[in-house]
Formats: sequence, C-alpha cells, structure tokens
Amino acid sequence: MKLFKRRKKQVRKWNSSLVNEREKRISEICKAKDFLTEWHKRWCSEIKETPRFHRKQWEFTYVLQSLWERGCIAKGHNGLVFAVGTEKLPALMATYGCNIVATDIHPDEGVEKGWANGDQLCFGVEQLNKAGICEQEEFLRRVTYRPVDMNNIPDDLKDFDYTWSSCSFEHLGSLEKGFNFLKNQMKTLKPGGWAVHTTEYNISSNDETLEEENTVIYRQRDIDYIVSELRNEGHFVEELDFSLGGLPEDFQVDYPPHTQLPHVKLQLDKFVVTSIGLIIQKKY
Repeated sequence: MKLFKRRKKQVRKWNSSLVNEREKRISEICKAKDFLTEWHKRWCSEIKETPRFHRKQWEFTYVLQSLWERGCIAKGHNGLVFAVGTEKLPALMATYGCNIVATDIHPDEGVEKGWANGDQLCFGVEQLNKAGICEQEEFLRRVTYRPVDMNNIPDDLKDFDYTWSSCSFEHLGSLEKGFNFLKNQMKTLKPGGWAVHTTEYNISSNDETLEEENTVIYRQRDIDYIVSELRNEGHFVEELDFSLGGLPEDFQVDYPPHTQLPHVKLQLDKFVVTSIGLIIQKKY
C-alpha cells in the first residue's frame, strides 16, 4: 500500500500575455516584457547597442518607439531634446531626415553638479555622434546644440514637431519644478505636436518619497496630478498603466552601486524605483 502519491513534476507555463505587444505605446512603467519585443530589439540595433535588461536602455527605445508610432521620426520634422547628455538618439533621428536641437545644462554648471561623470553632460554637438550612427556631414547639417536651463526654457524654442527627455526632469530641484517643466515644455511644440518624457517612479510608496533634492522620485499620486493638470490645459495624455510586470526580471532589485543586470528596478535611498514614460500631445 502506497502512503503517498508521487507528485507530477510541475512545468512552469509562461503567461503569453506577459510578452504580447500593444498596438501602440502608452504612458507606462518599464517592464521586463518590453525587452523581449521586436521594437526594443530594432531600436537597440539602430543605436548600436546589445539588448539588455537595463531601464536606461528601455527609456531610449521607449522614446523612439513612441515617437515612431506617432509619425514624428520622419524627414523634415523638427525635434527638441532636453538634458541630452551624450545620447545617440539625435544622430539616429538625423539619419531619418529629422532636424534636432539638442540641449543640456550649461557645461560649467553641469560640471559643478557632477554631471560630467559617466558621459552624462554634453559639451558640444560633436559628442552626439561618437558611435558613428549618422554620416558626419549629414549629422552636422541636421543636429545643433545649445545650453538650456530646463527651469527657464527660452521663448525662441518653439514650433517643434516633437520633444523628449530621458530621466531628467527629476533632477530640477523639486517635484514642483518637474511639474512646471512638463507644462512649460509644451509651449515649444506646434499644435498637435508630441512630447515623450521619462522619469523616476516610486514603487515602494504613494506617501513617502524624495521631494526636494538633486533627485526626486515621483509617486503614482504625483503622476496622476500632473497628468490631470495637463489634461485640464487641453492637452491629450495617453492612458496610464501602473502595472509592474510579471516576469522574473520584474521582481529583482539592483542595489547600489547599481552595476547588476537585470536593472529594471533599483534601490534609491530607501525606495524601490523604476522608470515611467509619459506621452503627451499638445492641444490643437
């Protein structure tokens, strides 16, 4: 007589819905499933990077895919990037015939604040094509650089087809300054123009957060607030998805000094954070 039945070996079945692609990007949190998509692999190839589970890479491919889907990356279109650092996106967009104004904090101020470490500060347009993505003559014809304070955007920056930034407005000094930037940068767009911006998102708490420092962290309630403000001004904001993902990489946290992969979620101060992207269209 057998006292116990032998249990059948369980084979884990992946939920295919975790890796299905939406028709278009929406305002959403970085999730591991995005790294498995064809659009992520495509843009990694075009910026000459090997796909990896790193949220900063996701920010770049998310921006590219969001703008591509909305017809922004096309010949003759004009784009404006804030806090460009040494991004490869301006060079890539130039290969599609876009004209890009790349901006960053003034170099002297950037050095003082430590942004020169790790290629995070732009000193001139020549830094933006180091990977040789665009033929140099075409690049210099289509991409220009100027220092810009994101807290005081010049009035002559206007009539752009699209704008973007990758995890930058959380470094402006406070949650409120980030809110103001998102509203003010809408003035640089043509009616119907698109803005795609990523920032730090607090997974741990909808109450406590970092509110006033060199890096602030936006909670769900903060994102809901600024989206409501933008919509009240007549702008369109793509629907929000705060879901955190369900693949193994979504449950791993990279702790300081933040050198591990996957780097989809990380510890910042006492909070677990990731990236969130917002897609906004200026009112007509």
